[in-house]
Amino acid sequence: MVKIYLDAGHEGDKAGYDPGAVGNGLKEANLTLEIAKRIKKLLQQYENVQLKLSREGNRKLSLSERAKEANNWKADLFVSVHINAGGGTGFESYIYNGNVGQATIGYQNTIHSEIVKATGFTNRGKKRENFAVLRETAMPAILTENGFIDNKKDADKLKQASFIDKIAQGHVNGIVKVFGLKKKAQPKPSTTPKGKLYKVQVGA
Repeated sequence: MVKIYLDAGHEGDKAGYDPGAVGNGLKEANLTLEIAKRIKKLLQQYENVQLKLSREGNRKLSLSERAKEANNWKADLFVSVHINAGGGTGFESYIYNGNVGQATIGYQNTIHSEIVKATGFTNRGKKRENFAVLRETAMPAILTENGFIDNKKDADKLKQASFIDKIAQGHVNGIVKVFGLKKKAQPKPSTTPKGKLYKVQVGA
């Protein structure tokens, strides 16, 4: 059984909560939650996967608490979903800039590549940083930055449900490759004809 912890970055748009980056009528916390929920829904189509979200809506949760929750749950992979800001454009991903195993590096290579392929985002590269959720997690962890909320071109894409689906699908494609996941068997359609009319002779 593979256990995936999906961290929707920031806390939500409720008063007093950290919404993350804001721009072009969008809030990062809302977008990250949409993406994380979509990833969960898509991964539920696969066998032997357990999924846990850091939040299902507005939730006060520190970075250390997210890492601790994933550690206690004994996740096999931690994925933190974010939207960037700062005037750039495109996609980039991060792993811890300290001592990480080959699995973490391999997971980043695969997941990063699949997200760029699915979205067509400008590839800003695979990076390393001392982020708390990457440093304090006991399992391989990756943080994704999916476009720039303060760039109109990126924001226009992020406003489209179909593009949110592409971002989620890229994450899923990478996770599926990393763990060799297999889709659940679909129930076979019934071979019994339905709604067929039979002519009945009376008085023969």
